[in-house]
Amino acid sequence: MSIDGIVLRCLVHELNATCASGRIVKIHQPTPYDLVLTVRAHGETHRLLLSANPSAPRLHLTDQPFANPTEPPMFCMLLRKHLEGGVLQAITQVALERIVHLDVLSRDELGDPAIRRLVVEIMGRHSNIILVDPKTGTILDGIRHVTPAISQYRVVLPGRPYVAPPAQDKLNPLETSRDAFLAALDFNAGKLDQQLLSRFLGIGPVLAREIVHRAGLPTREALWEAFSRIMDDVRAHRYRPTRVRTADGKDVFAAVALTGVSGETLAYDSMSRLLDDVFRERTEREAIHQRLGDLARVVKNEIKKHERKRQLLLDTLAETRDAERYRLFGELLTAHLHEIPRGASEVQLPNYYEEGLPMVTIPLDPAKSAAENAQAYFKKYNKAKVAAETAAAQLAQAEAELRYLETVAQQLEDATLADAEEIRDELIEQGYLKPDKGGRRKGRETASKPAVFRSSEGYTILVGKNNRQNERLRRQAAPSDTWLHAKDIPGAHVIIRGTGYGEATLLEAAMLAAYFSKARHSSRVPVDYTEVRHVRKPAGAKPGFVIYERQKTVYVTPDEALVRRLAADEGAGRAEEIR
Repeated sequence: MSIDGIVLRCLVHELNATCASGRIVKIHQPTPYDLVLTVRAHGETHRLLLSANPSAPRLHLTDQPFANPTEPPMFCMLLRKHLEGGVLQAITQVALERIVHLDVLSRDELGDPAIRRLVVEIMGRHSNIILVDPKTGTILDGIRHVTPAISQYRVVLPGRPYVAPPAQDKLNPLETSRDAFLAALDFNAGKLDQQLLSRFLGIGPVLAREIVHRAGLPTREALWEAFSRIMDDVRAHRYRPTRVRTADGKDVFAAVALTGVSGETLAYDSMSRLLDDVFRERTEREAIHQRLGDLARVVKNEIKKHERKRQLLLDTLAETRDAERYRLFGELLTAHLHEIPRGASEVQLPNYYEEGLPMVTIPLDPAKSAAENAQAYFKKYNKAKVAAETAAAQLAQAEAELRYLETVAQQLEDATLADAEEIRDELIEQGYLKPDKGGRRKGRETASKPAVFRSSEGYTILVGKNNRQNERLRRQAAPSDTWLHAKDIPGAHVIIRGTGYGEATLLEAAMLAAYFSKARHSSRVPVDYTEVRHVRKPAGAKPGFVIYERQKTVYVTPDEALVRRLAADEGAGRAEEIR
């Protein structure tokens, strides 16, 4: 998902139209690698993001909010000194390289007009943003320092001369003739898209594959035609920023229409808007992945701990099954005290509790009398009985904890970032996580919302994605609304709003309950349903735990395609929340 030279050409063209001749009114550095320039141009205010982030270097206008540090970094302070209040005179791209120059007319220390150049190098892990005095070619500073120990060829330190990245030995596709194009390719060796990528400036993998796709079964002339038509559009700045979300979850984009990529195609009127959306969603996904991963590890460890505890309690209960045998031994010994010789290691006595009086062999402690042996067995019996009662109570609690934790684990599979924050708060309240330093907020400003779906009959179906949502759903539902849940399986609470719906709505809601449960990949999942009035939470129960009655059961098989259709039919039902 990298920016190629053609995409950057499109961006520079847009930025010159919107920001050139604008005044830089504010400069912020929200992260070590990101800068945001607020530019006032043509009566409008624009926020220009420059990023040297090794995993997502880029340059585009943005609407995203950024949290700025209390103390601005040194590089930010330097830029404010040299660029704030200056006029952004020109934005230029070096050939079709991924290098952009932003020339700003400002004033030097003496108050005289001076040009300062901000060089943005979008080159993966070698990306950088460097402030240069173009008159002397001297580096004033860079957002990332490159010392001689890192690179002998290019040192990026204040006071050193600016050296451009080494030029690529490639042809400029906007200046390439037919003969030069055909001479650069070998139709008998290697993939043609890889050859385009390696031999022409500004062409990335996505654009290379698009050129080959447009050529069909690529003959030499067909490939040249596809190539030249695209380059004619690029040369004339006729761009069609396009983004495709593929079926395997990848996100690809280009400055031209993508006809050879299958998936959900989105056309944009601006490359900046496209990139702002792409990288915002990517950042959100990464944040969700990290936060959910952290929470999932906590929950997984707790599940393992409680599974071990449950097994220990089951073992304890198995050991206490001999409690009744100890009582029997004590009573038989008490009934035959005078018949048992002192010093005996065992004795056989008739069991008068069973028909036929079968003989029972009772082990004895030779050092004790018959009465003392009887008392010892009664003590064992009482101890085992107390242990069994305690173990049974603890086992019930451990199993309740496991049910709760398994439900939370399932909820994390479908959580958005807002859902994850609520789950985290809940885990803190339940004692599984420690509060944040300085104290945790008592409540969030806005509660996360359940997923909203629309049945084929037009009824609203709500799906709770965490325990807090589940409890809010139940409390806010009408007594006559229908409540559904996968039977004896961790999963979401589902509500059908209203009455009078048909079988189609019931089965669709049941399918949602099965899909948002641990049985997502199973078939014929049992789903219970009943009116909300018959659902209640016992006092002291874990969040999300309810008991219900007068339920009926249907069997459904989860269908992801149907889930997406039901979400798409409801304007507020955000399909991106379903994974």
